[in-house]
Amino acid sequence: MGTTHVIRGDEWLSSVPLHLQLFQMLEFKAPKYAHIAPIMKEDDGGKRKLSKRKDPEAAVSYYTEIGVPREAVSEYLLNIANSNFELWRKQNPNADVSEFELQLNKMSVSGALFDIVKILDIAKTVISKYTAETIYEEATNWAKTYDEELYNLLQDKEYALKVFGIERGNAKPRKDIAKWSDVKENIEYMYDDEFYNKERTYEYQKVTDKELINKIVTLYMKKYYNENDDKQTWFEKIKDLAEEVGFAREVKEWKKEPEKWPGHVGDISTVLRVALTSKANTPDMYEIMQVLGKTRIFKRFEQAMK
Repeated sequence: MGTTHVIRGDEWLSSVPLHLQLFQMLEFKAPKYAHIAPIMKEDDGGKRKLSKRKDPEAAVSYYTEIGVPREAVSEYLLNIANSNFELWRKQNPNADVSEFELQLNKMSVSGALFDIVKILDIAKTVISKYTAETIYEEATNWAKTYDEELYNLLQDKEYALKVFGIERGNAKPRKDIAKWSDVKENIEYMYDDEFYNKERTYEYQKVTDKELINKIVTLYMKKYYNENDDKQTWFEKIKDLAEEVGFAREVKEWKKEPEKWPGHVGDISTVLRVALTSKANTPDMYEIMQVLGKTRIFKRFEQAMK
């Protein structure tokens, strides 16, 4: 068949003399053999070979089912195959993996330890580089088979593209999605049916006084919100609001003299974020507001105050 190299697990090493002899007897040119250490997994304090019978993550189908992009799995395997891949990737952040030269002499002689956390971390970086259109297509294709609720949620493509476009395509894109099965949890608050049909818990972090929370939200709606503001103007107004309720206008000011104020502008921003989304951690709030629009924003603020 013209095979030039055979790369296989090191448990086959003892069979090399027999195989070479078979090639000689048949008068075929023998290929070159390379034997590599298997991928290992921690198990009850010890290590064992990753097993296709015991471990679901040993199957390609596992990554398809949970929605990890193929590119992320490839990146991870190259990461554990060659010690210099990670440095190469840092130096070539946007290059295709096919440009990396895999070298057998740079493979570890001991088995690499399987790390699903590392795979998901790589996947976050991979997905962060996707366009909103790519994320929409990939998430929809995955959801069609594995998550009917998400599939139905994504039927309004125009709106979904706006949601996926939040904090994407800039120098520091969002990294909140590691696999397609994460998508629903990360975007459901952007859909009113999902938002209002689920019981919401509002954890405002540092600001806990209900009267103050209502004052912050009310002031923002009546005095500071303007749907036509650009991002800089929008944030300056949140600083103005922080100052009006007695909080530090700048975080650095509060850090210098924390005893002078009950908190800083970031705490005020968190109150508005939580009131709007019921989450303390979301992508850029200004962009979220641009997608939701004034009517939906005010309805959510009123809901939060109730």
